[in-house]
Amino acid sequence: MAQETNEKDKQNQDKSEEIKNIVKVEDAGPCKKKITVEIPEEKIKSILDDKYEDLRKEALLPGFRKGRAPIRLLEKRFGTDVRNQVKLQLLAESAESAVQDNKIDTLGDPDIKHEDIKLPDSGPMIYSFDVEVRPEFDLPELEGIEIQKPKSEIDQARIDEEIEALRKRAGLWVPKEDQGVEEDDQIVADVVLKVEGAEDLDKHDNTEIFVRPTGFVAGVPVEGLDKLLKGAKHGDEKETVVEVPSTFFKEELRGKKVDIRIAVKEVKQLEPAELNKDFFSRFGVETIEELHERIRENLAASAERQARADMSDQVYAYLQEHIHFDLPADVVADQSLRILQRQYVNMLMQGTPKEEVEEQMDQLRASSEQQANEQLKLFFIMSKISDQLGVEVTEEEINGHIASVAAQRGRRPEKMREELARDGSLSQFAMQVREYKSIEKILEKAKIVEVDPDKIKKPAPKKAAPKKTTAKKAPSKAKDDEKPKTRSETETKRKPKAAKKTEKKGK
Repeated sequence: MAQETNEKDKQNQDKSEEIKNIVKVEDAGPCKKKITVEIPEEKIKSILDDKYEDLRKEALLPGFRKGRAPIRLLEKRFGTDVRNQVKLQLLAESAESAVQDNKIDTLGDPDIKHEDIKLPDSGPMIYSFDVEVRPEFDLPELEGIEIQKPKSEIDQARIDEEIEALRKRAGLWVPKEDQGVEEDDQIVADVVLKVEGAEDLDKHDNTEIFVRPTGFVAGVPVEGLDKLLKGAKHGDEKETVVEVPSTFFKEELRGKKVDIRIAVKEVKQLEPAELNKDFFSRFGVETIEELHERIRENLAASAERQARADMSDQVYAYLQEHIHFDLPADVVADQSLRILQRQYVNMLMQGTPKEEVEEQMDQLRASSEQQANEQLKLFFIMSKISDQLGVEVTEEEINGHIASVAAQRGRRPEKMREELARDGSLSQFAMQVREYKSIEKILEKAKIVEVDPDKIKKPAPKKAAPKKTTAKKAPSKAKDDEKPKTRSETETKRKPKAAKKTEKKGK
């Protein structure tokens, strides 16, 4: 008997699947499709009948034995719940099949307003929904691209510059007595934020702020921060109003006006570390001569990586020059985490020093809408190129790249992999390895010419749309954005610490 019942259920399911939905796909703007689905009345009735038959087998109603209750009584008692279950089932199944059958390459889940859709008493159920899709574009010729490779020369001046940079990284932040703020100083301040639309003030006590041409104040990007704070001393207050970019990675701040009040409590400057035995021991050497040689070797390896990065940038510039398509602002905003992860992993794999990774990540977090747009465009372009070239990556290749990055930073590969997995960057790491293999394939067939570094043709910078920042006590205008770390300061002297690599945010 049970076997006969299962066979009947299977026949009913097969019959329901044979009844095809009517699907219409239309363009709804850049990177968007409107999908209209019509589910025939016959299919709806078939699934409703199946649901009531299943319910009848289990329902216990007064005056009726199990499995004997009339369908009309079941409809009266359980109709609302059954019809809602059937509606949700039909929506889920029909939307998924509409996307798959029409080979629509979506960027996220369909935007279906379930509560606005009704299961009709008679006739078909018709509904529409929008999906974000990958952009459609043609690729240019990928063979024979002219690429310039910079020659590598490591002179003593370059070595001295690197030693000075190392001294600063190992230095201490010390108080500036009776001196005003200058660029590259650090201040400790109490910050009050008034975010547009928010009822309460957002207060941050003892916040560390790094004074740069652009920067972050309690998580808010501020242009012209160096000019705003220039000359400030203990007890001074500065105010400004910022318009946060609409593609900012923090959704709660996107496109909002933020009033910022900064009460300066302490001003500090960086005191570079001394060249002594303690400093040399950090790098496993005993003398300045040994340190010079160590740095020369590291710079040579770094120069080769930089040369590959410069050539890759020329490939990217070529692609951006020859490929054009539009991305709506909401698509860029929705993909903001992917953009951050892409840039972070890209810099890791290029061997960018940790401090530079942190600064550039901060700049990207506060980047203009145009910069975020270009980063996302590159992602789509390289994904299509990798598909066309048939590039795939193995788990061994991914682990090999992770081990290489870990070695550059003195980390254990398994720990770095755990960290990438924890902050959501591991899948992006795999995609970036695939992208790098694609770039290498393009460079293999490129026309490469060695030139002096100062003669490399740099792509002309594109003008970004201006952002509005109104300072109340000082002008606030600059080119880029950087975000300082924020934590309370309790010591007189303190070494600078690393900023977070990425913001943890669910996709």
